[in-house]
Amino acid sequence: MRVFLTGATGFIGSRIIPELLDAGHQVLGLTRSESGERSLAAAGAEVYRGMLEDPESLRAGAAQADAVIHTAFDHDFTNFAANCDKDRRVIDVLGSEFKHSDRPLIITSGTGMGSAKPGQPATEDIFNRDHPNPRVASELAGEALLEAGVNVSVVRLPQVHDPVKQGLITPFVELSREKGVVAYIGDGRNRWPAAHVLDVAKLYVLALEKMRPGARYHAVDEEGVETREIAEVVGAGLNMPVISLSAEEAPSHFGWFAMFAGLDMPASSAKTRGWLGWRPTGPDLISDLKRMDYAQAASA
Repeated sequence: MRVFLTGATGFIGSRIIPELLDAGHQVLGLTRSESGERSLAAAGAEVYRGMLEDPESLRAGAAQADAVIHTAFDHDFTNFAANCDKDRRVIDVLGSEFKHSDRPLIITSGTGMGSAKPGQPATEDIFNRDHPNPRVASELAGEALLEAGVNVSVVRLPQVHDPVKQGLITPFVELSREKGVVAYIGDGRNRWPAAHVLDVAKLYVLALEKMRPGARYHAVDEEGVETREIAEVVGAGLNMPVISLSAEEAPSHFGWFAMFAGLDMPASSAKTRGWLGWRPTGPDLISDLKRMDYAQAASA
């Protein structure tokens, strides 16, 4: 298949490209810059210039493809709600080219959307339409497209990691550096799911090739890693004290990050593994955090 890949030069998208090529697919990679063009060409992908803010460029890119994998997202969390709404509009545009066809559209969301109740592991058969996370907009857009006859499925992400980046933990490290302490809330027993970026890339390709309309897949290796354990490893890496904060103290310390810091959001991938035969093999989150060069991260 010829696959239009958004986020093609990003953390996850750049890892999806070799997986697609190795599986015999062609990649039409979206980029907005000359440096992105060079990266895509070096990776063996065909270059497509466009941007999330230009709906016509996205529609034209999708029209040239047999399938779309949408991983692009604006990760400015200070404007998180607005960026989630932007993602909804992008999904609408991409899906408009695929109505009443079997061409697959794979969109991206977060594992929290599968949580029925706080503290219960999120599962693939649950979609909590009332979830307070604004990222729910992405799956609502996908659901509307499914009803309109689009072959759409969802990959839900946990904390995706390697020794350089680790999802929400990356801004957490920088915030800790600014504050001079590494903090968690309460007893730090709340959990975050995780998976290595190369395992996540493989999952996208499996989801593409299985083509199950309406499926929701969880790219989860570890069901839940306690935030206290994360904080302790980050504290050792930064050579900073690790402290506990009360829920009342959290907003002033964490700022925008407070909306995530205290969440208990374990997630299961049992159904995903059964459906796709996905078997993650990469390092765990704590191992990657221990291997991270914290001095280099500071200069990045």
